[in-house]
Amino acid sequence: MPGGAARGDRLELAAEEGDFYLTHSAFSEPGDLHSLRWLPSDPSELAVAVRGLLLHRREGDLFGYHMLEDRRNEAEARYVADILRVLDSRCAKALTAQRSPSDRFFGTGRDFALLLCAFLRHTGTPARVRCGYASYLTPGFHEDHWITEYWDSDFGWRLADAQLASPEAMAAYRISFDPMRVPRDDFLVGGEAWQACRLGFRCPETFGVSGSAGSTGMRMIRASVVRDLAALNKVEALPWDSWGIAQTAEEDLVDAERELLDIIARVESRGGPHADLRCLYLEHPGLRVPTTILSDTADGGGQRGKHPS
Repeated sequence: MPGGAARGDRLELAAEEGDFYLTHSAFSEPGDLHSLRWLPSDPSELAVAVRGLLLHRREGDLFGYHMLEDRRNEAEARYVADILRVLDSRCAKALTAQRSPSDRFFGTGRDFALLLCAFLRHTGTPARVRCGYASYLTPGFHEDHWITEYWDSDFGWRLADAQLASPEAMAAYRISFDPMRVPRDDFLVGGEAWQACRLGFRCPETFGVSGSAGSTGMRMIRASVVRDLAALNKVEALPWDSWGIAQTAEEDLVDAERELLDIIARVESRGGPHADLRCLYLEHPGLRVPTTILSDTADGGGQRGKHPS
């Protein structure tokens, strides 16, 4: 989505917004591993590096790799620093070097998005994580998914999916577009999905986690609206974290909460203004991530844990 002010033939973010998305969050902070010194600065090369470091815990069969059950819960890692420590302990190679599947981190789409976001911020490109739904992973379905949005001074905000950033991945998912330029019609952020279903343009039951009972519909979409707002405020939660309005049962949601979600959805769909994203998040307790959060966990067991709000 284009944005920012034009200067000559290039676009520039407002200083406050640029600084905000260029600095790390508690989640994207990579630590001081020596391997970060060798990262390239080109966004496309960084996406390829991320694809070589991670394997989605649901895609082992696509690449002919049998994933060990005791490694499925690696996706519980909240922080890039923890992901990098796991990778470093598993293989001493540079982060850009080719790795076997067994030497990768087993995560989710959120981990691909957050790691690319961290690498972009670390190498000087403003970036943020987006939570929404991809129509290109499962035919006929809008799959719950997370990707990265990065600033391109020739265009504005672009969507990038590091999970697709290899010829093998593109072939496996039958992708025809450039993973660094994901079409916005093919990835709806949480607010866009909310608007489309509220207005009757899309069926809510086609949004969620395919093959998972009870993981579709408006409550799922509502949680994505809340998580996307948090991510835009640099609180890149886990996909199964839940708080505030996201936890309310559908029948208990009141009109004022739906109207607030409508407002959030409109701002999310435009990707700003940045000041509005900050005010919506900071001024409404039902939207802010609390210090103690309920997380369903990757294996479905609920737990509460401390969370940097």
